[in-house]
Amino acid sequence: MTRRRKIIAGAAVLLVLAAGAVLLADRLRVEQPSAAEEETAAEAEIGPVKPVILPEEPEPETEAYEPPVDFEALAAVNPEVIGWIRIDGTHIDYPIVYRNDYDYYLHHDFQGRESVYGTIYLDFESDGKFGSRHNVIYGHRMKDGSMFKDVVRYKEEDFFREHQYFSIYTPEREIRLKAVAAFWSPNSYELRQPYFKGQEDFDRYAQAMIRRCDYAAAVEYPLKALYTLITCSYEVDDARTLLMAVEVDENGTQILMDDLMEDE
Repeated sequence: MTRRRKIIAGAAVLLVLAAGAVLLADRLRVEQPSAAEEETAAEAEIGPVKPVILPEEPEPETEAYEPPVDFEALAAVNPEVIGWIRIDGTHIDYPIVYRNDYDYYLHHDFQGRESVYGTIYLDFESDGKFGSRHNVIYGHRMKDGSMFKDVVRYKEEDFFREHQYFSIYTPEREIRLKAVAAFWSPNSYELRQPYFKGQEDFDRYAQAMIRRCDYAAAVEYPLKALYTLITCSYEVDDARTLLMAVEVDENGTQILMDDLMEDE
C-alpha cells in the first residue's frame, strides 16, 4: 500500500471512531438522568417528605382517692358520719358526725347510746361537707386520755411543733391540715363564730384569734378556711382549749382562697 493510501485509511478509521464516540455520548445523555430528574424521580417513588409528628404523651394518671376507713360500714352503724380525724402520735383517731343539733353528741356515742364520752362532732352551724369558712369540731377532754384530751397538749409549744400536721378524711377527699395556733379562752360565741360578712371580715376574725397564741405559725391571707378543734379546759370555770388549723396541700403549703373558690 502506498503512503498516500495509508494516510487515507487512517483518516477513515479516525472518522469512524469519532462518530462512535458521538453516538455513545448521546446514548449516555439519554440513559443517565440529570440531578433534577433524579430528584423528581425520587419524590415520585417515595412521595414528598412529611414532618414526623410524635404522639403526645398522656398525662400521668392520678390515683383515685381511697379513704383509709370504710365509710360504708360506718354509715351502716351511723348515717350521720361525715369524716374521720387522725393525728399521728396522739390518741385522736375517731369518726366525726354531724346533725342539726348543738349538743346531742356531747352525751351520745357513735352508736347513739348515752355516754359520757360522747362523739367527735362538727358544729351544727358549720357546713356538713366541711365547706364552711369556719369548721368547728368538738370533743370531750377525758381523764383516760381519749377523745380530745390531746388537744390540750397543743398548748405546749414543743408538742405543737411535733404534731403540727394532721388530716381529716371524708368519703370524697383528704383534708390536709396544719396547726397554726393553740390557746385557752373563756367560753363564748366568738370561739365558734360561723358567719362572716365576707372575706375581709373572715380574715380579720382569723387574725385576731390566731394572735392569741404567742408561738402561732405564720399564716397567709386571704384565708381559704379555718378548722378549730375545741375541748374543755380548766384555767377558769367553763374555759375551752382551741386548736386552730388551715388547709395545706400534699407538700405542706397553705391553700389560699382565690376568686373561683370565693364565688363557689
